[in-house]
Amino acid sequence: MKRFVMLAVALALAPFASAELYKYIDANGKTVYTDQPPSTVDSKQMKVQESSPTGNPQKSALEREKDLQKLRDKSRDEAKKSDVAARNAQIAEERCNQATGRYNALAQGGRISKFNQQGEREMMGDDEIEAEKAKARAQMEEACKKS
Repeated sequence: MKRFVMLAVALALAPFASAELYKYIDANGKTVYTDQPPSTVDSKQMKVQESSPTGNPQKSALEREKDLQKLRDKSRDEAKKSDVAARNAQIAEERCNQATGRYNALAQGGRISKFNQQGEREMMGDDEIEAEKAKARAQMEEACKKS
């Protein structure tokens, strides 16, 4: 476990250091990594490639903050759009349920009444019921169609 930690530390710090890296096995049989060649033991020089993590020059803190703000704004806009879309879908579902309920009430038949101009209730005739049923069916199909 210590070997892996030593190796990880050595490799992680290698790009930052301009020194050479040497690897050898000590008297106890442990692998050792160092920046100075040992005088008593045969060692191998390690080749470490230096590279920048992104290949681009470092951005200033202000540029990074602007980039983060753009990402936050974009995320907020996407969340707002998904909320609006969910609300519109809910409204469309309610509209479909209402239209379906109205059509089903007319399709079941029976005595159906309506209010006239004076606010009095009067019974609808068969022709009026059929006309209202056709209108309700068209409204139901329009409200319940999937885009």
